[in-house]
Amino acid sequence: MADIRILASGLRFPEGPVAMADGSVILGEIAGGAVTRVAADGAKTEIGKAGGGPNGVATGPDGALYVCNNGGAVYETTPSFLSTGPAPDYKNGSIQRLDLKTGETRVLYSACNGHKLSAPNDIVFDRQGGFYFTDLGKRYAHNRDHGGLYYALPDGSKVTELAYPIVSPNGVGLSPDEKTVYVADTESSRLFAFDIVAPGTVKREHFPAPYGGRIICGLPGFQRFDSLAVEASGNICVATLVTGHITVISPAGEVVRQVKMPDVYPTNICFGGPDLRTAYITLSASGQLAAMEWPEPGLRLNFMA
Repeated sequence: MADIRILASGLRFPEGPVAMADGSVILGEIAGGAVTRVAADGAKTEIGKAGGGPNGVATGPDGALYVCNNGGAVYETTPSFLSTGPAPDYKNGSIQRLDLKTGETRVLYSACNGHKLSAPNDIVFDRQGGFYFTDLGKRYAHNRDHGGLYYALPDGSKVTELAYPIVSPNGVGLSPDEKTVYVADTESSRLFAFDIVAPGTVKREHFPAPYGGRIICGLPGFQRFDSLAVEASGNICVATLVTGHITVISPAGEVVRQVKMPDVYPTNICFGGPDLRTAYITLSASGQLAAMEWPEPGLRLNFMA
């Protein structure tokens, strides 16, 4: 077990941490319908009015927060932490823009080419200021919506479907040279890579691999992938459910290490601090935000706050 500090407790299924320059961390509380700032002293403050189920969060080129909102879900806690279906007031998922100064929260996208967004999950901005995001899909009692990989512009003018359908795409991240976009799929427990030929355009020639992406890695036994972050070295850190690890995977598919967490549902990781060697990890089963020193620095995001 790594030397982990608990920064905040009482969070309602936390996800999507973003490290801020003032030492605070902003995250989504999926079961609480809130985007929350956790101050360095652990104090919690809601930002804006996201509603639904705020999942992945990222800072955009304009300094605003961009939120993947899954539209709300019902969660069971026994025998495992799973979404059992949409919330009673669920209509669709969306991408939201949240102004940090004013708290104004508005929907940028709720559909792509006439197809509603089901449950946007994770998000990453490229150098050009556009962003890739995953849609996890929605689980119902006897069926499910498929998910996909998308690319969009932050002014609300364009959203493009890159790969669809994907069973349950969750984490998304970019390689340091931005020639590859990684997608972690939850139900298949596989990490996929898509080659980027231009911003918002990926190759679809890796058949018969699913969805046109290359399979980088899968884990044995019952381990489920959630969200991810990338190290400066290019390794991919994937939050791994059930066994409760952060699994570090090289671009070649080698498992470099697994770092044990004090929670069976570590759902996401981000990097902060002056040298980007502080890892902030959401522990969703226990509703906590944790921090620890990481062996390698994280990749600096294009628009860190």
